[in-house]
Amino acid sequence: MRIMVRRRASRWERVRSGVPQGSVLGPLLFLLYVNELPDWITNSMVMFADDTKIWREIENAEDSSELQSDLNRLRNWSRTWLLEFNVDKCKVMHVNHDSNTVYFLEKAGVSCQLGEVSEERDLGVMIRRDLKAGAQCEKAAAKASSILGLINRHFEKLDKESFMILYKSFVRPHLEYCVQAWNPYVKTDIDTMERIQRRATRMVQGMKKLSYAERLRVLGLQTLEQRRVRGDMIEVFKIMTGREDVDPEKFFCRAEGRHGTRGHGYKLFKPRCRTGLRANFFSQRVIESWNRLPTEVVYAPSICAFKRRYDQWRSNERDI
Repeated sequence: MRIMVRRRASRWERVRSGVPQGSVLGPLLFLLYVNELPDWITNSMVMFADDTKIWREIENAEDSSELQSDLNRLRNWSRTWLLEFNVDKCKVMHVNHDSNTVYFLEKAGVSCQLGEVSEERDLGVMIRRDLKAGAQCEKAAAKASSILGLINRHFEKLDKESFMILYKSFVRPHLEYCVQAWNPYVKTDIDTMERIQRRATRMVQGMKKLSYAERLRVLGLQTLEQRRVRGDMIEVFKIMTGREDVDPEKFFCRAEGRHGTRGHGYKLFKPRCRTGLRANFFSQRVIESWNRLPTEVVYAPSICAFKRRYDQWRSNERDI
C-alpha cells in the first residue's frame, strides 16, 4: 500500500496482517477477512461490519460450556489470523433471567472475565435484558428534545413550511430510527415519545392555543403511534412481496388452509402468545393490522403505490 496526497505518493509498504484503515478497499477487504468466522463456532451468530454477536439458549451447564467453547474458538481464530479482539468492549447479557455463569476471553495471553451488562447500545438502539423499549424511548426522546431546544434558540418565529422542514429533517428521525425493532407498547413509553411531537407543534406561530389534534390537522401530520403502525405495514409489505432481502417464513406463517382465511392472499396466521412482550414483537403485533388491509392495498404494484393506497384507505376509515 501507499498514500497519495495531491498526486504525490509515498513509498510502497507491504501489509503483513490486518486491513489498512481508511483505504477505499478497507471495508471490502475486512469483510473478506472475517467472512469465515461463523465457520469456527457452533452457536448462533450475527455479524455487521466489525460488530459480532453470538448467543445460545442456556438450559443447563452444558449449554454454558458450549458457549464458552465458542469463545475459545474465537480466540484461536484471532491467534491464527493476527486480529486481536478488544476484550474491554466484549460484554455478556443474560436475557430475561438471572445467571451466575461467567465467561472468559483471552487478552494478551491472560484469560479475562467478560463484563456483564443489563443494557447495551447495539447499532444505535438501546437493548435491555428484559427486551423492553423504555431505555431506547428515553434516549430517543432526550435527543429529539435537545434538537428542539436548539431550534427554539435559533428561530424566534417558525411558520408552517419552515417548521415542517426542520421537524422532519432533524427531530422526527430520532423518534423513528429503527422503530420496527423497538416499537413502544407501554403507555408510559408511548406518552414519552408523543410528548416530543406535542411540544414541537406548539412552536409553530399561531398554534399554541390550538389542541394537539387541531395542530396535527393543520400541519398535515399524524400521531407518532399512527406513523409506527403505517411503518409496520410498509415493512410487512416489503417482506411479503420480496422487496426486502428477508425470508418471510422467519417472521410469519401464511394463513393458507387455516380457518378464517377470507380476505387478501397474503393473510397471516396469528399464533398464541404467552406474554405481552412476545405479543408486541414485530412478527406478532403486525398480523391483525395486516390482515385487515383491503385487497387493493396489499396488491399494490410498488412501495409508493402501497403508501398512497394505505393512506387513502386510512383516510376513508377515519371519515366513516
